[in-house]
Amino acid sequence: MNDVQNQPILAVENLTTSFHTRDGWKPVIRDISFHIDAGETLAIVGESGSGKSVTALSTMRLLPRDKSRIEGRILLEGRDLLKISEAEMRAVRGGDIGMIFQEPMTSLNPVFTIGNQLAEALVLHRSMSWREAEAEALRLMERVRIPAAKDRLHEYPHKFSGGMRQRVMIAMALACRPKLLIADEPTTALDVTIQAEILLLIRELQKEENMAVLFITHDMGVVAEVADRTLVVFRGDMVESGETGRIFANPTQPYTKALLASIPRLGSMGDARGPRRFPEVDLTTGIASEGLEMVRTSPETKPVVSVSNLSIRFDLPHGRIHAVENVSFQLHPGETLALVGESGCGKSTTGRAIMRLQKPTKGNIFIGDKDIADISGQELRRLRRSAQMIFQDPFASLNPRIKIGDAIKEPMLSHRLMSRSEAKDRVATLLSQVGLSPDMAERFPHEFSGGQRQRISIARALALSPQVIVADEAVSALDVSVKAQVSNLLLDLQAEHDLAYLFISHDMSVVERISHRVAVMYFGEIVEIGPRAAIFDNPQHPYTQRLIAAVPIPDPSRRAIMQPADSPEIRSPVRPMDYVHPTRQYREVSPGHMVQLDDHVGAA
Repeated sequence: MNDVQNQPILAVENLTTSFHTRDGWKPVIRDISFHIDAGETLAIVGESGSGKSVTALSTMRLLPRDKSRIEGRILLEGRDLLKISEAEMRAVRGGDIGMIFQEPMTSLNPVFTIGNQLAEALVLHRSMSWREAEAEALRLMERVRIPAAKDRLHEYPHKFSGGMRQRVMIAMALACRPKLLIADEPTTALDVTIQAEILLLIRELQKEENMAVLFITHDMGVVAEVADRTLVVFRGDMVESGETGRIFANPTQPYTKALLASIPRLGSMGDARGPRRFPEVDLTTGIASEGLEMVRTSPETKPVVSVSNLSIRFDLPHGRIHAVENVSFQLHPGETLALVGESGCGKSTTGRAIMRLQKPTKGNIFIGDKDIADISGQELRRLRRSAQMIFQDPFASLNPRIKIGDAIKEPMLSHRLMSRSEAKDRVATLLSQVGLSPDMAERFPHEFSGGQRQRISIARALALSPQVIVADEAVSALDVSVKAQVSNLLLDLQAEHDLAYLFISHDMSVVERISHRVAVMYFGEIVEIGPRAAIFDNPQHPYTQRLIAAVPIPDPSRRAIMQPADSPEIRSPVRPMDYVHPTRQYREVSPGHMVQLDDHVGAA
């Protein structure tokens, strides 16, 4: 009896998972062993492609049976999951084991409402009536801090932002109070304040239910905050494991040292005037290159983008969403303006409006001397050559049936800029510019890693030689070393082509290194804007202060003192149809540093 009580919730022994290829069975993880006790958190860390997610999918038996082979033992409270029937495994999934998947949009069914999908899991695994399940679904949505949860319960996934969809996935995974929670990059799409709240929520539920947590991430700051023990994997092999404090304080393997050296740390800019390149780390030796400062040399010029009093609203049956309100800023050639704020604050909507992918309710957007609100047809097509977008999800923005060379070539041919042979040569040049081999043009998107797909998206954005690029969470889903490479690539391209970037991000450590100026958005409004150093060294608005304070620090010894501050009440962006937005006042703190006087953080 005592042995049963002391056995771990999950014990993985000599796990080897292979995929069937043309050359036979190819192992992608080899002899992985670990255990997780009740109430304990184990983090698995490593590069994309190292086998982290395959380990989780093997545990859940979610890999295609005809293309994969799982060897070893996976014991859930002593019961070997590799030996039970598929019907028994279905009861385990969502019941005894909950999983938060990395891609919330592809994990949610687009034809069912959010409330329906949450309630279904509760009816299946907790034997609730449909009415009870809907009431519990609402409570779960409120617990993961989804604003206006009652109104949004019956909305479809496409109406939620990436961060909001991730919160829904977390609610769904926790709905049945599992014995084991597998969290695969659960906070990647979330801003730092919501990330801090979600991590705290998972810890609270872990204490209440004595739940074991398998946490898969590339964010070493998150590992430092949540993990009791850490397992480091590299190209399918375990390279180091142990107590998290020991791993951070005294890593023994070069790869672990490389992971820790790759972390962008808040406050590391010193007195740099311009952005600073990220140190790039050799993963086999752990040696980091120096992060050189990128000083902007171009003189002050006319802005390439001018946004004035931009407002975007969406009508609902019983109200109106004020997604963006009275936003104004300018963007000059060779400059990076970072737009930061929590998911749902209007960052991406603003970026899409600049591309005319979203029509403004009122206000003006000038690209050069053309107001994009007043143009259409061929004139709009010509103007779009000046502005291009790098989307948050590179896989979703690439057609899976089209070779990447053709995807990059398409805009050049569509705008009739050159012949097919010239476009083919241009594709080879662009692929080389972004650090890929020209012969990769013949491959399809699924044959690339996440970081490579993001490079392809950058190459496609450069195809028309634009003046401005809207980068919407362009590096948020990348692991630390690839994030450094892609960020440095953006900086190098900016210096070479005098590009202007609107850099939309929730990663404050990356924003500090890559931006010239920063605009902080809160519920559709810019509450603070100014030079990068002014925002980070002297934040004035309460929300900016909270945003910077919530950035995870990669130091396990600080975990006890780095608790999230009490969050304000959840505000709803939905207003009555006759609501008139108040006029906000700003004061100038220092040259170019403006802060909103109306403190509406937490206002109802």
